[in-house]
Amino acid sequence: MSAFSQTFGPHRGGRAAAGMGAAAVAVTLLAAPAAATEAAAQKPAPGSTARTAAAAVKMSLPAPTVRRPVGTVPLHLIDRSRSDSLAPSKPYRELMVSIWYPARKADRLPLAPQMPPHAAADFDRNTAADLGVAPGQVNWAATMSHARVGAPLDRGAAPLPVVLYSPGLDGPRALGTALIEELAARGYIVVSVDHTYQPDQVEFPGGRVERGRLPQDPSEEEWDKLVKVLVSTRVADLRFVLNELARMDRGHNPDAGGRALPAGLRGALDLSRTGMFGHSFGGAMAAQLLADDRRLDAGINLDGNLYGPVVQSGVTKPFMQVAGETTTRESVPSWKTFWDRSSGWKREARFIGTQHLSFCDAQAMLPQIAKELPNIPVAETVGTIDPDRSIAAQRAYVTAFFDLHLRGRHTHLFDRPSSRYPEVKLIP
Repeated sequence: MSAFSQTFGPHRGGRAAAGMGAAAVAVTLLAAPAAATEAAAQKPAPGSTARTAAAAVKMSLPAPTVRRPVGTVPLHLIDRSRSDSLAPSKPYRELMVSIWYPARKADRLPLAPQMPPHAAADFDRNTAADLGVAPGQVNWAATMSHARVGAPLDRGAAPLPVVLYSPGLDGPRALGTALIEELAARGYIVVSVDHTYQPDQVEFPGGRVERGRLPQDPSEEEWDKLVKVLVSTRVADLRFVLNELARMDRGHNPDAGGRALPAGLRGALDLSRTGMFGHSFGGAMAAQLLADDRRLDAGINLDGNLYGPVVQSGVTKPFMQVAGETTTRESVPSWKTFWDRSSGWKREARFIGTQHLSFCDAQAMLPQIAKELPNIPVAETVGTIDPDRSIAAQRAYVTAFFDLHLRGRHTHLFDRPSSRYPEVKLIP
């Protein structure tokens, strides 16, 4: 298993393996001090071959299944009500988020990159090696989304339900783009959040990149303390984002630099219909926020271990657990406890042939890289499932869940096995 997959793995912080098990692996890879991480990243991946910049592999993301223009805008948010637990010198907490939404056609506007350029360069230097990709082999900055930057919002169906997205522990919000764009094309306003100093890199306006600040090789006791800080920080981040969205919907521009918001965004958010989904640690936060904040109505966990008080309390609102092939309630104790103590609508769907990183953009990207580069650990990292089928099934179940619980649109997808998606097994 690649280090990157282990970092995002569903058992982070668990005690299944010897000693600290995957918890230790997770935190050692979480954005170590720059010098150490960069030195490690310069080691070529096994079987790798050097490439010139012009020959670097380029990738594409799957287009949304609905042919509807999508817009996006990044926002720099500053919460001056609290200091930053991972950057003690800062008396405030700052975040980068992106808002994605159904848009009017605006072909004259540029497409948004999946990763902004400086973050992509840092990803290449300090993160890509964990996927078996040596620096310079892939042009991470060249992957485009299908969303136009700053396009006017399509007010035809407004106000629109809102969905938050939180990525894996050291993963950027950029790696949720394929699912995010699908929801936006289907009429949701999606807000993706980078939890600064937890991801390996976060790019701020002006090209400033803040790198991860989590410690290497914590003891079991240190990890237990750290995870409490990480949970409380992310929950506070997400509640702050909800507060700022409400202010924005009333006409306030929350961007720290005062950059213009897309036309039509004001008054377009229906925050009485709000959901959340996340990958790995971000999925755990969907459960915790659903328990903590009455504004959230439904949540999805994409193959993440669960953390925080919600493991013992469960939730009373709709929640879906999306599982990789090897994730079970027996192998992940937090899943069983949470399931048994949750009294709301609940489903568990296992995607056969997937691995943990199948539930982010790596599912689309890694097979493309492997066509150009030798020895990329595709099956080990994103499974043996056909990538297109995996993404189509994920999009179907995620959108059906939010359509049901935020829009009241009935579906039979959760009632019985689907002949259209035989890779998905509903676990009773």
